[in-house]
Amino acid sequence: MIYEEIIGVVKKAGEMIFHAHEEEITVFDKEGTSNFVTKHDKDIQSFLISHLRQILPEANFLAEEDGIQQELGDGYCFIIDPIDGTTNFIFDYRHSCVSVGLAMRGKMQFGCIYNPYTNELYTAVKGEGAKLNGKEIHSTEKGLAENLAAFGCARYNTGDTCRIFDYAKRLYLNSLGIREGGSAALDICRVASGANGVYVELLLQPWDYAAASLIVMEAGGFISTAEGGMITLDKPCSILAAGRQCWKEAVKLLHESC
Repeated sequence: MIYEEIIGVVKKAGEMIFHAHEEEITVFDKEGTSNFVTKHDKDIQSFLISHLRQILPEANFLAEEDGIQQELGDGYCFIIDPIDGTTNFIFDYRHSCVSVGLAMRGKMQFGCIYNPYTNELYTAVKGEGAKLNGKEIHSTEKGLAENLAAFGCARYNTGDTCRIFDYAKRLYLNSLGIREGGSAALDICRVASGANGVYVELLLQPWDYAAASLIVMEAGGFISTAEGGMITLDKPCSILAAGRQCWKEAVKLLHESC
């Protein structure tokens, strides 16, 4: 089955991350403060594209590195982040993942996210639910007061620094605690599994959240822009992923903090 083949490729890419620190990590600067890319980001992306193209030769690719950003188109399109959590990866923080989503006519059909350090494999097929290592997962049905909240604040996106930390403070005061993991894809997946009640970030690229967006929706949660609108797969946007009750409360808090 095509999805099993994709999972196999993603897990092999994850092995490349896991073993990367056996050799020197070559780091390059990208535009913005503390915005990095490594040789491994590029190598893993090349590996993914090469092998995924064998599975679906007709597919387009929207990927983070090297300007490989084709249009979603009217057919299949893979949306790829070879290492989500690159700064974590550079410092051997062991909280990074491979993220691969498959869209059809601009709509997510399959998502696969793999953290090789913990051997956590999150998957979802449109209409078939979400799984963690083959077991069904579900977002929380409880409110913020009974959940952890998470947020993202990339150092190279400083325009909304005051706003995101104001919002994080409000989430902190209305939840059991706040977390910032450094990998949007994994933090959204933790919403899907119920470990996080909510995750918010004010600017993300599609490859950061495409696969995870399907996983959280199939787990019974909800994902939108921070303002409550529809997310986009062809351009960056803000992200608010949460269990349904947490989402309602989080949107209200964001509006109060503006």
